[in-house]
Amino acid sequence: MPAIFKAHLQKFITLTNAEFQAILPYFETITVKKKENLLTEGQICRTNFFVLQGCLRKFFINEKGVEQTTEFAPETWWMTDNMAYEFQRPTEFFIQAIEKSEVLTIHHTAQQELLKQFPVMERYFRFIYQRAYAAAQMRIKYLYGMSKEAFYHNFNDKQPAFVQRIPQYLLASFLGITPEYLSEIRSKKRS
Repeated sequence: MPAIFKAHLQKFITLTNAEFQAILPYFETITVKKKENLLTEGQICRTNFFVLQGCLRKFFINEKGVEQTTEFAPETWWMTDNMAYEFQRPTEFFIQAIEKSEVLTIHHTAQQELLKQFPVMERYFRFIYQRAYAAAQMRIKYLYGMSKEAFYHNFNDKQPAFVQRIPQYLLASFLGITPEYLSEIRSKKRS
């Protein structure tokens, strides 16, 4: 599993084998069962998660008691509640495994020490956060600028394997529609 992380790092920064070996102890690898929560609402967010294998989702429970998925993290994606992680305060979100997953974790304190010892990791995380922010901006644009049907088709066109991989009720939650409406959209022929 370290090879997956090393290959991902090397997309953004250059590390020697010795540097990579020195970085690894800052992380812990865990196995998470399907539907197991890594973070729950009200918990202090002390961990950042990198998916080696599997998939995570971030969600909150709205005022009607319905789970609203805000984000997915398949392989080689990071996930945390960035605001709660940054300020070490209680989260308003849940992070849950969609399927059995292998996850690399780093504690907030360890990450701060990692960044001091290996400044090149500052550069890496800057790239990661920039891409995450850009993705969040596009999601907001799609939510407000497209019909739900167009949003689904756009997401499906860009991530067809992922759309087939995740349960329909979670995809519907992410898109802000009911599973029934998603079924209706899927059954329609595109013009």
